[in-house]
Amino acid sequence: MTASSLFALTPGEPAGIGPDLCLVLARTAQPQPIVVIASEKLLAERAQRLGLNIRLISCEPGDWPRQAAPAGSLYVWDTPLAAPVVAGRLDPANAAYVLETLIRAGQGCIDGAFAGMITAPVHKGVINEAGIAFSGHTEFLAELTQTEQVVMMLATRGLRVALVTTHLPLKDVAAAITAERLSRVARILDADLRGKFGIARPRILVCGLNPHAGEGGHLGREEIEVIEPTLETLRGEGLDLIGPLPADTLFTPKHLDACDAVLAMYHDQGLPVLKYKGFGAAVNVTLGLPIIRTSVDHGTALDLAGTGRIDSGSLQVALETAYEMAASKA
Repeated sequence: MTASSLFALTPGEPAGIGPDLCLVLARTAQPQPIVVIASEKLLAERAQRLGLNIRLISCEPGDWPRQAAPAGSLYVWDTPLAAPVVAGRLDPANAAYVLETLIRAGQGCIDGAFAGMITAPVHKGVINEAGIAFSGHTEFLAELTQTEQVVMMLATRGLRVALVTTHLPLKDVAAAITAERLSRVARILDADLRGKFGIARPRILVCGLNPHAGEGGHLGREEIEVIEPTLETLRGEGLDLIGPLPADTLFTPKHLDACDAVLAMYHDQGLPVLKYKGFGAAVNVTLGLPIIRTSVDHGTALDLAGTGRIDSGSLQVALETAYEMAASKA
């Protein structure tokens, strides 16, 4: 086995459904070896609560598994908790534990021990309550890898949507759509579709910002003054960019059947369509990082932790996407 075939999985918030998802995943064999970076005690307790007979196999740096775990087994790099966990009940005392799992996974990817990392959901609020400034996985991993610009892309079978802006109030979006920002995002999207997804010449559809893509300037001038000139410049660099197109008609088979990704201007322009098409079977991919990182498309679901009423579909897609990206990158 080479280091490039080993993947790291972080369960996220210990009181949420992340540990449950890892245990449910272990019921069937995966095609690649996966190391769960978590408290072994937490996983054992949650398995007992769920009535799952999962064998936890300890491993650590210098003693990594050389083949995929058999069904009913899970490789675990034990990471100690600061306080006992009650399913569904947040505790700021374990915030540093959550970040330690991310550091171990991210640094392992940087060092080449892991081919990529897959993350279950964290709870941003409880980490901040612990006095740790934290805005999310994406920003944390960008800082860890010293990456200046990253791009959020969600994908499900048959559709990929990347975002120019992410978590901004709607009133701030127009001002954030600058030529510089649009250029950086489009270049990263194009480069990672080539380098991490193995697409030789990605065809990218670009949404306009305004209704009807501005209606020739009658419904806004951002398309005329910023988006169209920027896309033209990027086309001169060899990017295959179509648009700007009206978002209300772009997400139709006529357009989507002939593209590799959609670049939306803001969060709620592109993601509602994607989540309608594939919620529960979608994956969040962080583009622009020097490592591979995929994640589930849902939150911690505290009310479902320890109940067994969970759907592991999104985690399975996140794993499959990471495998495909690693294979393309290799």
